[in-house]
Amino acid sequence: MVVPKLSTRPSYPEAARALEVAGIHPLLARLWAARGVKQATETQLKWSALIPPGQLTQGEQAAAVLADAIGARKRLLIIADYDCDGATACAVGIRALRAMGADVDFLVPNRFETGYGLSPEVVKLAVAHAAGKPDILITVDNGIASVDGVQAAMDAGMQVVVTDHHLPGDTLPAALAIVNPNQPGCGFPSKNLAGVGVIFYLMLALRAELRRRGVFAPDGGPRLDNLADLVALGTVADVVKLDANNRLLVTQGLQKMRSGRMQAGLRALFAVAAREPREASAFDLGFALGPRINAAGRLADMSLGINCLITDDDILALQLARQLDEMNQQRRGIETTMREEALASIDQSDPVIKASVCVYHPDWHQGVVGLVASRLKETYWRPTLAFARSATGELRGSGRSIPDVHLRDVLDLVSKRNPGIILKFGGHAMAAGLTLREDAYAQFIESFDAAVQELSGQSSFDPVIETDGGLESGYANAEVAELLQQQVWGAGFPAPIFRDTFFVRQQRMLKDKHLKLSLERGHQRFDAIWFNHAQMLPEYIDAAYRLDRNVWNGRVSAQLIIEYAGQAEQ
Repeated sequence: MVVPKLSTRPSYPEAARALEVAGIHPLLARLWAARGVKQATETQLKWSALIPPGQLTQGEQAAAVLADAIGARKRLLIIADYDCDGATACAVGIRALRAMGADVDFLVPNRFETGYGLSPEVVKLAVAHAAGKPDILITVDNGIASVDGVQAAMDAGMQVVVTDHHLPGDTLPAALAIVNPNQPGCGFPSKNLAGVGVIFYLMLALRAELRRRGVFAPDGGPRLDNLADLVALGTVADVVKLDANNRLLVTQGLQKMRSGRMQAGLRALFAVAAREPREASAFDLGFALGPRINAAGRLADMSLGINCLITDDDILALQLARQLDEMNQQRRGIETTMREEALASIDQSDPVIKASVCVYHPDWHQGVVGLVASRLKETYWRPTLAFARSATGELRGSGRSIPDVHLRDVLDLVSKRNPGIILKFGGHAMAAGLTLREDAYAQFIESFDAAVQELSGQSSFDPVIETDGGLESGYANAEVAELLQQQVWGAGFPAPIFRDTFFVRQQRMLKDKHLKLSLERGHQRFDAIWFNHAQMLPEYIDAAYRLDRNVWNGRVSAQLIIEYAGQAEQ
């Protein structure tokens, strides 16, 4: 096990005081200020505080193209992506466009056959689509890098509107319009919209355009806020930074779920995941609903996930959700086997792990290697790549990294130093994918490790648990735990972890793998649990922990979830 270091997040007392004066709970004010919130306006999570759609470059241009297409009864086809962000983005586009009178269907690429995005191969599938050859393709959560695909679509007599949030390359595709907050020259204040956020914004702009044209009354047209549940799910599942605008979108979606007003597919997913929608949290979206949607894209065809999200039939939604749940259980089994094989291969490897981890097995499942890389990254705290063999004999790899190492930059350096061994690659700092010549695997892992060490200046890495310091004794209760659970935490806006010294009154093992504790601090006693930790603790501990609610026999109490604990200095 890698032993983490504990650090304390810097505090900003002036910002915290300003938030407190604005009526925000003192603990929330302290936590939010430490996460960069400077003024109360950043905590306003009502629709009125949403960044206006007009600030998104080419949003109005794209809206005009779609309004013309709807008026002319042109056929539209959404080209989706095979992850949860792509599936929810597709569902938002389908639901909104149909509500505004469009003739629209969807096509989602197959991870194993056509790969990611609008490729020339996907264009051929679009031309032959069962709903008829489309006039306009709309990409969601992809397209900014599809230079060849957009050209192929134009050559085939179709036009393209790109909606995406990924970083652009040197050349932009020749689309009718590109809606992407990360394209050059776009002044949209939030660069962190997920793919589902971008298409939601375009739908807001399209409704405004149809109101201007008199198709809808000045305040008429479909209620697009009813799609907030889908926007929230895709935003959380894609692990984009939860800036103020994204927190607003996720909060609005969670409020829909908690009030019981959500799409039939989401209601069904809550049911099969045995989660309670009335207490919906970002955790549910990221760890219960999102993985079930993603399982379809990993193991089979994301059309299943999209159909679950666009149906209004409760019975059909439940049937599809059950299929997704079964796929997710399959995925878990495959992942467990692959992870155990990977750990065994690392144990037998010589030399020992250096600055990186690379694992490969010809029989592994291509759709699951990214999850295995993620687990190994957490275990060894090294940038990690896992590879499987594709049907064409090449190696398909997926990687996860740590804050000290920009994964895409490392792959770029390896590619330049070893021309021809990486056939293609892409991604960003924390995650990336690549295709590799199988005979070049041994050469690649040496070069990859060297590049990691060169770019980071380190040969080993220590994880850091960033804490919010001590929790004031007056706030260490179930009411405050509930207050914290109701907030939106996630990427770039992490859930609070506190750090205090405790006396260990009692400790015992649960199921031979979890440590159950009774802790004491001053005059307060707490029940606590450290999951997946099987070693007993010393009498006094320095602990990093989350404040949680424990409900048992109708009684609600505070419980501490231990993230890490070590010997306290006496």
